[in-house]
Amino acid sequence: MVLGTAVSGLAATGTANAQEAQGAAPVQWAQCADDVLKQIPAAQRERVRCANHPVPLDHRKPRGEKITVALMKSPATDQANKIGSLFINPGGPGGAGLIYSAYGSSFFQPEIMKRFDLIGFDPRGVGRSSPLRCFKTEEEANEVFGRMSSIPVTRTEIRDTMDATEDYTEACKRTAGPLLRHMSTEDVARDLDLLRQGVGDKELTFVGFSYGTLLGATYANVFPKKSRALVLDGNVDPALRTSNGAEYDRQRAQGFELALDAFLKRCDAEGVKCAYSEGNPRAKFDEVRDALRKASITLPTGEVVTYAGYIGRVTGDLYAPTRFKALATWLQAIYQVLHPSAALTVQQAPVLEAPLANKHGLADVRAGVAGDAEYLSDDSYYGVNCTDKPFLRVPGLFPFLAAKWERESPTFGRQQAASDLLTCASWPVPRPDRYAGPWNKHTKNPVVVVGNYYDPATQYKFSERMARQLGNARLISVDSFGHCILGDSAGADTAVTDYLVNLKAPANGQVFQPNAQPF
Repeated sequence: MVLGTAVSGLAATGTANAQEAQGAAPVQWAQCADDVLKQIPAAQRERVRCANHPVPLDHRKPRGEKITVALMKSPATDQANKIGSLFINPGGPGGAGLIYSAYGSSFFQPEIMKRFDLIGFDPRGVGRSSPLRCFKTEEEANEVFGRMSSIPVTRTEIRDTMDATEDYTEACKRTAGPLLRHMSTEDVARDLDLLRQGVGDKELTFVGFSYGTLLGATYANVFPKKSRALVLDGNVDPALRTSNGAEYDRQRAQGFELALDAFLKRCDAEGVKCAYSEGNPRAKFDEVRDALRKASITLPTGEVVTYAGYIGRVTGDLYAPTRFKALATWLQAIYQVLHPSAALTVQQAPVLEAPLANKHGLADVRAGVAGDAEYLSDDSYYGVNCTDKPFLRVPGLFPFLAAKWERESPTFGRQQAASDLLTCASWPVPRPDRYAGPWNKHTKNPVVVVGNYYDPATQYKFSERMARQLGNARLISVDSFGHCILGDSAGADTAVTDYLVNLKAPANGQVFQPNAQPF
């Protein structure tokens, strides 16, 4: 069933052609602000340049009100043989991508940094790019968010969360201003095309992670003739995401369940290498999860583990296999409180890194760059999702659907229902203008689609669907855990480098291995 407005009110050609004919303003690069430079490696600080580039608030009115998009450029190290610019989007929606240009070695082989200016940017409404804000003060935000449960279970938690969510969307209506109606992925794709023109590139070279794959797919279909080389890593299902938000999120929950089950089976197979392997890891996990629904558990360290905290930590850590060992030790420590005779395979308190900046697995963000803390200063996550993903505008459905999804996906179903499904039901833009296909426009070079077999946030079959839906695509896969893979699989990285530099698309259907295993 298709829900909501299906297609954009912008013609895919008229506005774009007019802007191209007029010639987009060139990007004006300058020294980056001190607070930006502090976020990147010292060795990069002298090289990078920054800009705040104007784009139309409403692309149907290109001469109307402007907003600004913040960019950072890390210049190609071989300027004499530079191919052009490579734009990067880390996902989200709401992922601040400005500093990603300074972390190219985290994702790309050296040839990429030699041949391209790497450009990171905060999409509209995010970070330093005219941020979308639903509150004027932190106190106002805390008053509303403090009444929400991330995974509401009891009647009181459900009622309070539903009431606070309606207060949140009412605050967005009251405070966010006209940008609220112009937060679609299509709007970002049109911004991206102006940025492409602004840096002097005739065609776009782009790498998008996770939600960034929807941005890449949208660009490929709105601007197929301007697409040089697009790499999409950790893919959404664009047709499902833009036609039925509830079903998309229901299948996201199933993807997390698949990844969790694979993690527990792998732990069991690894034996002593995994601190949670003694006994039956699956049965142990479910027992603790169900016990936490009734009462929290206090570890010997004093840490209090709640039901929401348990699921939230597991959700985030499934994004990054480098966290699996510590996660297993933590899980065993919790189990040991319920069963004091159970021994920790690793005799030490678990050392867990801070949660990933991904809203406990709700936001699709490439894990592990710069260790940045969760970004809380704008409301772009819902600004984009409630525009792109259609939901029935009936908040009262939440308790019933949450219970149904939980029966299907016992660990993650209720969690996934408690975000977009609930918030978007009362979002103050009831009929948003957005792009919802077609997805099969033909680009002259194949789009390269990369998928992990055990990706929790964007399950592997989403990558298969992306490759089928695009008009010209090649799918390469990695037999790996974790969300997104570039930088962590030499085989996939080499194939992507050859494609980006030489426009040699990899053979369809290749399967690669990760550089490192989780245990």
